[in-house]
Amino acid sequence: MVKEIAIWLYLFYFKLQFGFFKLFPLRKDKVTFVVSFGDNSVFLYEELKKMQPDSSIVFLAKKNAIPKLNPYKSDAKLITFDNSIISIARSAYHLATAKVVLVDNYFGFLSAIKFKDEAECIQLWHAAGAIKTFGLKDESITYRSRQARKRFLNVYKNFHKVVVGSDTMADIFKEAFQLSSSNFLRTGVPRTDLFFDEKQIRGIKEKLYRENNALKGKKVILYAPTYRDHLLNRFKLPLDLDLMYRELGDDHVLLIRSHPVLAHKMDIESRYPGFVYDYSSRWDVNEILLITDILISDYSSIPYEFSLLNRPMIFYPYDLEEYCKSRGLWDNYENLVPGPIVFDSYELIKVIKEKGYDMNKVQQFSAKWNQYHSGHSSRLLAEYILDAERERNVNAGGS
Repeated sequence: MVKEIAIWLYLFYFKLQFGFFKLFPLRKDKVTFVVSFGDNSVFLYEELKKMQPDSSIVFLAKKNAIPKLNPYKSDAKLITFDNSIISIARSAYHLATAKVVLVDNYFGFLSAIKFKDEAECIQLWHAAGAIKTFGLKDESITYRSRQARKRFLNVYKNFHKVVVGSDTMADIFKEAFQLSSSNFLRTGVPRTDLFFDEKQIRGIKEKLYRENNALKGKKVILYAPTYRDHLLNRFKLPLDLDLMYRELGDDHVLLIRSHPVLAHKMDIESRYPGFVYDYSSRWDVNEILLITDILISDYSSIPYEFSLLNRPMIFYPYDLEEYCKSRGLWDNYENLVPGPIVFDSYELIKVIKEKGYDMNKVQQFSAKWNQYHSGHSSRLLAEYILDAERERNVNAGGS
């Protein structure tokens, strides 16, 4: 009850601020990003600036995304997006006066506002595919109040367009957000452009190897599990590192990519020198994928982009039954993943040693989920935004 009152007060204040600033004219050249992750926003920002250098760009960024956006603050306005009174007022102004608003996640404030008819809100979702359910299909929604479910729908109604990398992902969004076919931009996800840029790939690899020479000359295994918030206070890495060190340490290195919040709970590098490295808060995960030979994951969206590299994956859903009940999956797990499924470290090591992968599955998986990824997604989306902007300006001039 207290939480619902707090949410109502926040949304009421946001609505008042947005309603006031809606009286101001729209800026024809203004694009406002609301950012919780950053990757897609950065790729698109760089393309927009390349195509139209005088564009007015505003980043309303969650605290964790600020470091990724800091390099651009000389050419773009960077504002911390939080619940403070001043932040809400500034954010409402930049949202109400932008011709195009891009969001990369679920943001509750969207349930309390209505954009002008000339403005457009584009959902730049942070994942190229989906194993676990979300939106209206999330299992946990059944425990939410009627008011909460109504808010969710009001947020989704504000997604005028959603960027997708495949028709398969568009079908998922239709169910998750109750959208129609006309709501999708089939440009591909901007950050996947990295996997087609050979020059950038070479530069990133060189930097990674320079920083950690142990990554060169051995097979690199990346363990990148989904973050489980219920394990925050009792986190334990579900791998038998002693066994893996003995069996794989001679010719492999293991990189751990857990949630940055959990990084301080792990003291592993000193215990397994030259074998285990904690990359939870170092480098962007897609950059780490470029040097990864074998990916180990569970319910994460990382495999969708990794499949562009046509390299083997192993899936380790050690809590599959429990996870299905609490979050839900879009299909039977074995139908969703393109690699062997294991449930303990012994099976994991066996698959790695025996190379028990089916690369045909990986290729089919990539073709299905990366349908519109060709290295030009940022440019295609930037063209859409700028062309739509020009069209709106022409219509406004002729009215």
